[in-house]
Amino acid sequence: MTNFTKLTMLAGLATAGIFAVPAAAQDMTTDSKPFSGVYIGAAGGYDVQGNDVGSSILFDRNNDGNFSDSVNTITGANAFSPGFCNGSARTAVPAYGCRNDDDGWSYYGRAGFDVQRGAFVVGIVGEFGKSEITDSVAAFSTTPASYTMARKLKWEGSARLRAGLAARNTLFYATGGAGYAKIDNLFFTTNTANAFAATGSDKKWGYVGGGGIEQKLTKNISIGMEYTYHQYKDDDARVLVTAGTALAGSPVLLANNPFVLAPNTAGTAFRRSDDQFRWHSLRGTVSFRF
Repeated sequence: MTNFTKLTMLAGLATAGIFAVPAAAQDMTTDSKPFSGVYIGAAGGYDVQGNDVGSSILFDRNNDGNFSDSVNTITGANAFSPGFCNGSARTAVPAYGCRNDDDGWSYYGRAGFDVQRGAFVVGIVGEFGKSEITDSVAAFSTTPASYTMARKLKWEGSARLRAGLAARNTLFYATGGAGYAKIDNLFFTTNTANAFAATGSDKKWGYVGGGGIEQKLTKNISIGMEYTYHQYKDDDARVLVTAGTALAGSPVLLANNPFVLAPNTAGTAFRRSDDQFRWHSLRGTVSFRF
C-alpha cells in the first residue's frame, strides 16, 4: 500500500465520520460566534514520508569538510560500487534490498484561541507531541558491508496561525507556522573491522502547514480532521570512520582499508545527501472550547 493510498483511505474515513454527524447536532449550538474563545484538545493520526528516491551517503575522505570525495580501494576501484538505497539495509549485500522508511502513528496535545467575526475566523494554535516515523538511507560497500544512517523524531512542538470560514457550526481553515523538533540521528553497520563515531542528534527549527475541518457537536465540544506537512533541515549528522583496534593490530588489513588509505589515514566522514526531514500527517482532532 503506497503512502498516498494510506492518506487517501484515512482522509475518506475521517471525512465520512465528520459529515455523518446527525443534522440535529448541527443545531445544538445557537451561538452566533461558535468558534470564538479558548480551547484545549488532542490530535492523533498517521504520518507518512515521501519517497526519497536518489538519496545516498556522501563522503569526506580527507576531512576538509567537502563531502564530494569517493572512497576507493587500493587498486583505485570504487569501494561503494554496489550502490545506495533510500531505506534501511536488510543485510550486508544489496541483493536482499532495504526496508522502507518507517511511517507511524502520531499523538499530540493542543491549545488555542480563535476570534470569529461573521463567517471569518482567525486564531493561533500550539501543539506538542510525537510521531513514530524514522527516515533512513543505506550504502553498500564491496567488502561486503552495509551502512545505514537513520533519523527519528523524538518530539515536536509548533505554534501556528489559523484562519478560515465558518458555515454555521462547521469551520474550514488553513494553518501554518513554526515547528521545533528533537531529532535523533542513528547509525548501523555490518562492518566490524573499523571504528565508527556518530554525532548530530539535535533540536531543529522548521515549519508546519496545512488545513482542516472542525465540526461543533455541542456548545463546548468539536471534532475535526487536519492535514499538515512538516519539514526540518537536518544537516548535522556525521559518522567518522577510523581504523579501530581490529585494523590497528593487523598492518596488512590496515594498509588495504579504503577508509584509512594513505596519505589520508585519519579516517573518512559520512553524511546524508538529503538534509531535509519531511513528512505528511493526517489526524483526527477533538477540542473542548471554554
